[in-house]
Amino acid sequence: MTNHIPNIAIFASGSGSNFQAIADAIQNEKLEASIALLVCDNSQAFVIERAKKLQIETLVFNPKSFPSKVDFESMIAQKLIDLNVQLIVLAGYMRIIGETLLKQFPNRIVNIHPALLPSFPGAHGIKDAYDYGVKVFGVTVHFVDSGVDTGTIIDQESFKMDNFMTIDEVEEQIHKIEHQIYPKVLQKLLHR
Repeated sequence: MTNHIPNIAIFASGSGSNFQAIADAIQNEKLEASIALLVCDNSQAFVIERAKKLQIETLVFNPKSFPSKVDFESMIAQKLIDLNVQLIVLAGYMRIIGETLLKQFPNRIVNIHPALLPSFPGAHGIKDAYDYGVKVFGVTVHFVDSGVDTGTIIDQESFKMDNFMTIDEVEEQIHKIEHQIYPKVLQKLLHR
């Protein structure tokens, strides 16, 4: 067993609550990892402020300024290689990962999804499940493949909704679970 701390890169597009939960787990020594890089495709995302506060290097890019997905993913891949990143952690990253990153980091890209996959994949998992009327909600951590939320499931956690919960209360409960399950799963993946 070495004392090597693995480097992770977190990809996010929004407020970064999962980014913060992972950073907090590292700080509290519940996750042995180092966040080498934040990759963000939205220059207005609050997650950038979170990274600055923690003095974590950020790579903010505008996909529209590149000729193709291959071009911006190649640029990202090179940066990840330069920083010796072992695992890519998607945390509210609202882009489909393409072949360039999938080939460069096989079985080393994970995502968290706010529904119990394979049900309710895609960008609106909570709303889709709520509108459908499910009584059991949850969170899925999975490997990323070329599909949308179709990769091998690593772990899931669920809760039963009471009949009076609003969609906001369901979402709040899902975020609580995400913030607990993601660091635990990352610790297992990085130190198995």
